[in-house]
Amino acid sequence: MTDSAITPARHCYKTKNMSLASVYLDSVIRRFLIYKDLADKTFEQLEEKDFFMQPNENSNSIAQIIQHVSGNMLSRFTNFLTEDGEKPWRNRDAEFELRASTRQQLLDQWEAGWNHLITTLKSLHEEDLEKTVYIRSEPLAVPDAINRQLAHYPHHIGQIVYIGKIIRGDQWKNLSIEKGKSEAFNLDMQQRAGKKP
Repeated sequence: MTDSAITPARHCYKTKNMSLASVYLDSVIRRFLIYKDLADKTFEQLEEKDFFMQPNENSNSIAQIIQHVSGNMLSRFTNFLTEDGEKPWRNRDAEFELRASTRQQLLDQWEAGWNHLITTLKSLHEEDLEKTVYIRSEPLAVPDAINRQLAHYPHHIGQIVYIGKIIRGDQWKNLSIEKGKSEAFNLDMQQRAGKKP
């Protein structure tokens, strides 16, 4: 179950009285949560066994991807500003070996990683964006370190969604604009915004 504290906001926010740093932090949190929502809606469509299905021996199961993403989040965002993002206690290789045996164990790991990420991002102040952090001893500006993860996690979420589509086949519930319905979607968005087509 998704924690309401990390549910993506579906409304626009005003930027008039916000600094660029505040707009940036607000934006990245929203973007992370929009991608989380895609994975969550995929999980809702899957049976327990589906989490452990590997498309082939060179591909990861959804379970392995969850373990990897949550492990990465915990490592990167623990003491984000003061310690290297690759922690000595992290065993990245072990994230690709099945440790969880149930859907609930996997979802608990998933939520723990996301809660850690979002809590850390919400704790940042404008001046923190001017700092340098390290990942595997590589110096990165804080926005670059965040953007790095904003590229990394959606990459894996795309894999989760694609595996889900393969498993569900004709029973898959679409998470985006359906094929051939872009024009109708755009018209609906214009009408909601009060604009004439």
